[in-house]
Amino acid sequence: MLRILDRLEETIVGSLIAAATLLIFVAVLHRYGADLSIKLSKWAAAQGLMTLSNGARDVFLWVSSFDLSWAQELCIFMFVWMAKFGAAYGVRTGVHVGVDIALQKLHPGSRHKVIVFGLLCGALFTFVIGSFGAKFVRDMYLTGQQSNDLEAPMWLVYLAIPCGSLLMCFRFLQVAYNFARTGELPHTDESHVEGIDEVENSPVFTEHAHAAPGARP
Repeated sequence: MLRILDRLEETIVGSLIAAATLLIFVAVLHRYGADLSIKLSKWAAAQGLMTLSNGARDVFLWVSSFDLSWAQELCIFMFVWMAKFGAAYGVRTGVHVGVDIALQKLHPGSRHKVIVFGLLCGALFTFVIGSFGAKFVRDMYLTGQQSNDLEAPMWLVYLAIPCGSLLMCFRFLQVAYNFARTGELPHTDESHVEGIDEVENSPVFTEHAHAAPGARP
């Protein structure tokens, strides 16, 4: 069950990042394509190049026929959902920034208690945010408020608050339980790039590295 939740969490974050990036790219091409094509049409007409002017004008009319005024609003909504689920992913994988200089100076027993206390505080805080967020979403649903461009129900947008916060609460409790049982916290090695270690340890890479001039033994 946890593997399914982990995979779902990663899929949501990854899909939202990919979709938002693609949408922004298309929207930028659309905006600059329309601007450049009409400018080219006017310049060509002034130079007497009517064939080029007509062609650029046709491109402008074709590009302008696509209404992407909603793209920015949709990207904002996707980034909101991505941020909330990404925060929960960060708790699970240990990528959140923390200041632990004072924590490291504590006695191991005291350090263990402080870490557990901090994780439980995080769980309590996110639970409170998720609970208030659920009430806010319910009230928003009753108002029937919609977004300006997409005319999407705003309760659906703000649903990211309780969903992401309660998932984050669960992740804090999960990390606290695992730490209490094993004494280990999730952490990320900033120097590690996924896939690089596998390539460097492969027989083909090792053979070429040793054959290369100046290769280290």
